[in-house]
Amino acid sequence: MPAAIMEGKSLAARILDQVRERTEHMSDRPGLALVALGDDPVSQRWEKSVKRDCRQCGIYCDTFRLPRELGWEELAGLVEFLNGRENMDGIQVLFPLADGQGEQAVLSAIRPDKDVDCLNPVSLGGLMAGAPAFWPCAPGGVVRLLEEYGVDLTGRRCVVVGRSDLSERRQAILLLGREATVTVCQAEAPGLAGACRQADVLITAAGRPGLIPADWVKEGAVVVDAAFTPDARGQLCGDVVWEQVAPRASYIAPVPGGVGPVIRAMLLENTWKAALRHGKT
Repeated sequence: MPAAIMEGKSLAARILDQVRERTEHMSDRPGLALVALGDDPVSQRWEKSVKRDCRQCGIYCDTFRLPRELGWEELAGLVEFLNGRENMDGIQVLFPLADGQGEQAVLSAIRPDKDVDCLNPVSLGGLMAGAPAFWPCAPGGVVRLLEEYGVDLTGRRCVVVGRSDLSERRQAILLLGREATVTVCQAEAPGLAGACRQADVLITAAGRPGLIPADWVKEGAVVVDAAFTPDARGQLCGDVVWEQVAPRASYIAPVPGGVGPVIRAMLLENTWKAALRHGKT
């Protein structure tokens, strides 16, 4: 029996409709700042889509992009500047950033009440402790999509394949909060294939097209592909070999059209919530 396709557009549309209904009567518009370093095509595509959604929902959005040759101090300084902007309720730093220890300084500079993607270590600690915090958009989008399709995570073995400790850690926290048993793997980890084969729910965001073939996926597993890598034609690709894996899975989220729209919708929802915290009505 072919897998049920977990499309995220209808869920995202409902979230955006709710945000629009709640913002259209506000006297002060919520504001979102996107912070980028360089001209990465994936972040530019994200920026374009987010701004389109913001226009539809009545949220002010602006991008603050610095040349890649600038250092961490300049980027952290820009974040500090945006912390003080009353018209900006949310700040999202776009990846990839340059390699280096300075990345942590930039993420730590985001004020927690404006940290709409849960990047600051303080926000991450609050999420882990169960304190009120904004759900990280990509991991939260995955969980919202699974819930939309009635996938019960209680006691299920979930395997998360990623490329950054931050992304994997945030996803694991949300899954553990749903009483799942969680294994986290880097894309280069030895024994990755064996770990994937054990997964009842396989979530991958490694940015490695073709990484997950059919024989890495257990029959009947739920597969969420949350990787978005442009190919030579500029088309977005996931990690999963779709034509091989789809016949084996019970549910599968495609790229594009799966979790991506839900991630953007959650960013706008978090921005609206941040505006409320700042006293905007």
